[in-house]
Amino acid sequence: MKKIKHLYTAEGQNLTGEEYNVYPRPQLKRNSFLSLNGKWTLILDKGQRLSINVPYPPESVLSGVFRDMGKDPTYTYTRGFTLPKGFKRDRVILNFGAVDQICKVYINDCYVGKNVGGYNHFSFDITKYLLDRNTITVRVWDRLSEKELPYGKQSYKRGGMWYTPISGIWQSVWLESVPKEYVKSIFIRTTDNSAKLYFIGVNEGEVKLKAPQGELTFLVEHGICEFTLDKPRLWSPSDPYLYYFTAKFGDDEIESYLAFRTLEVRTIGKYPRLCLNGEPYFFHGVLDQGYFSDGIYTPATPELYKNDILKMKELGFNTLRKHIKVEPDIFYYECDRLGMIVFQDFVNNGSYSFLRDTAIPTVLTKKFPEKLMLRTKKQKDGFIDGMRKTLRQLYNHPCVCYWTIFNEGWGQFDSDKMYEFLKETDESRFVDSTSGWFKKEKSDVESLHIYFKPVTLAQSDKPIVLSEFGGYSYKVENHVSNEKKTYGYKLYNDKEEFQRGLYKLYMEQIVPNIKNGLCGAIYTQLSDVEDETNGLLTYDRRECKVNKKTMLEIAEKLKF
Repeated sequence: MKKIKHLYTAEGQNLTGEEYNVYPRPQLKRNSFLSLNGKWTLILDKGQRLSINVPYPPESVLSGVFRDMGKDPTYTYTRGFTLPKGFKRDRVILNFGAVDQICKVYINDCYVGKNVGGYNHFSFDITKYLLDRNTITVRVWDRLSEKELPYGKQSYKRGGMWYTPISGIWQSVWLESVPKEYVKSIFIRTTDNSAKLYFIGVNEGEVKLKAPQGELTFLVEHGICEFTLDKPRLWSPSDPYLYYFTAKFGDDEIESYLAFRTLEVRTIGKYPRLCLNGEPYFFHGVLDQGYFSDGIYTPATPELYKNDILKMKELGFNTLRKHIKVEPDIFYYECDRLGMIVFQDFVNNGSYSFLRDTAIPTVLTKKFPEKLMLRTKKQKDGFIDGMRKTLRQLYNHPCVCYWTIFNEGWGQFDSDKMYEFLKETDESRFVDSTSGWFKKEKSDVESLHIYFKPVTLAQSDKPIVLSEFGGYSYKVENHVSNEKKTYGYKLYNDKEEFQRGLYKLYMEQIVPNIKNGLCGAIYTQLSDVEDETNGLLTYDRRECKVNKKTMLEIAEKLKF
């Protein structure tokens, strides 16, 4: 794997992972919390023992390991722990944010369970395995070369639009202690004024909701709580109001929140429009890959999620397209809290072909038979499993307004059936079945990627979203990972020239097309990533390449 120049995103370099010792699950929060982030031992195949900082992946400099783990690596994490006095109740639950890609977990050499998939939360009841002093062991397998599990932009042949792969633990690990009967998960459905909460694992209890008019109490019966509010505050980027609540079931008490908002397609004038809370809304966004120069998949501190969101809001954006990656809950909470819409991609798997997936649709045709994409049953099953887990994991977040199933043909199969499955499970959000090209019959939007030609729109019976465009490249000296190579779609050598080019792109091609049915535009991209230097921010997040005043002027022109 080719090395690149290392850049730090955070002040100071002596991070240990304990920076993540904050409760990782804001929508199901308990007082019982014991973080296992920090120093672990990493044991390689040949028995070599290294110190590693969890939750940074071993390929990252912040992990303290900072090495190429090889093709399809296998290795083991271990550490000891003792439970604080008074911590243990009836049960102790071990939680993982995410481990890439496959792992088996042991407590005191006893097998606890297995997880498959690199982007999903999972947990185990470890009560019966606990001693006074304990050892946790996590055996990890990464099978990126097989392409059967979702993997995103990771590649052993890093370069261009492909990035350094990661493996192992890359999100928080923690313990919580719960009574015998406890809330295992929550499922929240809201409209413009009603809410229905499903509490899994419990039956009778009560919910206390903090509302502008004061605290409201609602009963939970058979695990379900339903209520309606008179003219609640609706969530939007300009007013991201969250209704926080506590729910108590016997000895178990959790904290959570919900929001009220609606999403629908309405024909307004000549064109179908994407509407937020009953009004047409222009989704002015950037592509957010979620890569960081010193932690790769994991930012140096959780604060960096907030910093990225706030910086984009300061530039006038209201949407992030989370591109082929699923983040920890804290990212989506910050989007909920700060008011940033998320277009969420499901993570691709299957093989990528430059000829089929890029050259042909860019130069020749955007039509291609899905039966010729040669997806294996294991690849299809792997994608569907990851899709289900992502949907369940992110369903409650009001910021998530739009799902992208397939991107530019990578891993695409049965897209109409995948659309039907998704809408049966979640009819409350917009669905982009085939972002960019290889479209079939069923999708809520007409989704376009346009980089190398002017943005022109044909008449469509669906709302039109320019789900990728731009990609202009400007390298800021001393803030790039690869001085020799540059990847972008139009190159600039001067900051002012770059800003003028970007302004011209929006004013001449994006703004005029709103009257032609354009409902949203996602600029590529939030930050540089390794060789890619087409970000509005540098990879280390230390330099912003654009002028705030100019970007706000653009944003004002994009409002309905």
